[in-house]
Amino acid sequence: MDPLTLSRWQFGLTTVYHFLFVPLTLGLGWFVAYMQTRYYQTKDETFHKMAKFWGKLFLINFAIGVVTGIVQEFQFGMNWSEYSRFVGDIFGAPLAIEALLAFFLESTFLGIWIFGEGKVPEKVHLASIWLAAIGSNLSALWILLANGWMQHPVGFVIDPATGRPMLNDFFALATNPKGWLFFFHTIASGLATASFLILGVSAYHIVRQNSVTLFKRSFQMAAIVGLIAAALVIIDGHTQGQYVYQTQPMKMASIEALWNTEQPASFSVLTIGDLSGKKEVWSLRIPGVTSFLACNNFNCAVQGVYNIQAQYQQQYGPGDYIPLMVFTYWTFRFMFLTGFLMAFLAIVFLFALRKDIEKAKWMKWVPWVIVLPYIANISGWLLTEMGRQPWIVQGLLKVQDAVSPNLTTVDLLISLIGYVVVYGILAAADFYLMKKYATAGVDIPMQESVDPSSTLVGAQD
Repeated sequence: MDPLTLSRWQFGLTTVYHFLFVPLTLGLGWFVAYMQTRYYQTKDETFHKMAKFWGKLFLINFAIGVVTGIVQEFQFGMNWSEYSRFVGDIFGAPLAIEALLAFFLESTFLGIWIFGEGKVPEKVHLASIWLAAIGSNLSALWILLANGWMQHPVGFVIDPATGRPMLNDFFALATNPKGWLFFFHTIASGLATASFLILGVSAYHIVRQNSVTLFKRSFQMAAIVGLIAAALVIIDGHTQGQYVYQTQPMKMASIEALWNTEQPASFSVLTIGDLSGKKEVWSLRIPGVTSFLACNNFNCAVQGVYNIQAQYQQQYGPGDYIPLMVFTYWTFRFMFLTGFLMAFLAIVFLFALRKDIEKAKWMKWVPWVIVLPYIANISGWLLTEMGRQPWIVQGLLKVQDAVSPNLTTVDLLISLIGYVVVYGILAAADFYLMKKYATAGVDIPMQESVDPSSTLVGAQD
C-alpha cells in the first residue's frame, strides 16, 4: 500500500483499460474506409449500409478510447513527475507530434465524415474517413516510438549537469527498430481485433436471418483480413522476440523461464516454480526451440535469468533485476496460443463460406470469438511492460526512482478508487452502447445518417 505500488496499479489499470479500445479503433477505421470506398465506386447500397453500421461501432469505441487516453498523460505529471522530469527532453518531440498532427488530423476528418455526408463533395467525404484512419494510425506510431525508446533508448546523450538524457538524434528516435516493430505488431493486432469483432457480430445476425447478404459479405471480408492479420501478428511477434533477445535479454529469459544460460536453449512447454517465482520446481521442455525463436537456428546460446542478474548487479549495482516471471511466462503463452487459435479459426471460417453458413449450427457460437483478440492484446501489453521491470527506461531509470516524491497513500487510494468507479461506469456505458448498436442491425445507423434532401429543404425554408 505504499505510493509506488499504488501508482503502478493506477497506471497499469488505466493503461490496460485504454488499450481495450486502441486496437479496435486502429483496425476498424480501415474497414470502414474500404467499405465507404466501395460504395463510392459501385453505388451499391449494401456497402453504404456496411460503412454506416460498422462506422457507428467505430465511433463509440473511438469516443471512449480518446477520453481514457487523455487521463494517462495527466498521470505523467501527477504520479510520475520524476519520470517526466527525466525523459522530458526526449518525450517532448514524439508526444507533441502525436498531439498536434495525428490527433487533430483524425479528429477533424472524422468529424467531416460524420457530419459531412450530403454537405461536402463525395470525394471529400470519402477522403475524410481515409484521413481519419491514417491519423489514428499515425497517432499510434508516435506513441509507440516513444514507448520503444523506453524499451531501447537511442539517439541521446546524458547531460553532465543534470544527469538526464537529451535528444541529439531525432532521426534515430524516429527510426528506432523497437518502436517500428511495436507499430507493425499493433497495426496487425488492430486489424485482427476488428476482424474478429466483425466476424462475431456478423455471425449473430446471420444466425437470426437479419440482412444476410450484408453480413455474409462482412463475414467473408473479416475472415480474409483476419487470417492475414493473424499471420502478420505471428511473423512480427517472432521478429520482436529476436530483437528482445538482442536488447532485453532478461525479458527473453523470463518469458521462457530459462534459469541458466543454455546452448542450445530449450523451450518450456510447462514450468512450475516455487512461491518466490524465481526457482524452478518442475518443467517440461523441448530442446533447441528457444534458440530458434531467438536466433533462427537451433544451436545459439540464450542467457538465463541468474546469469543476467549477476551481470546487471556488476553493471548497475545491487538490486533485483528479475521481473515477475509468472506474468511474463504466462502472458506470453496466452498471447502466443490465442494468436494461433485466431489464425486457425479464420481458415475454418473461409472454408465454411464455401457452403451455406446461415444453416450451420455452430454459427451460434461464433460471436464468442470477439474476446480472443482482447485476450491476446492485453496479454501482449502486460508482457511488454512487465518484462522490463525493474526499469521504466531500460538501463537508465528504475520504476522506484520515477514516482512523484510528494504522493501519499491516501492521495493514491482516493484517486485509484475514483478511477475504478468512473472507468467502471464508462465500461458499462461502452458495453451497453456497443451491444445495443451491434445487435440492432443496420437500420438505426441509416436512420441516424444525414438525409441530404431534408437538409436542403430545411435550408430553403
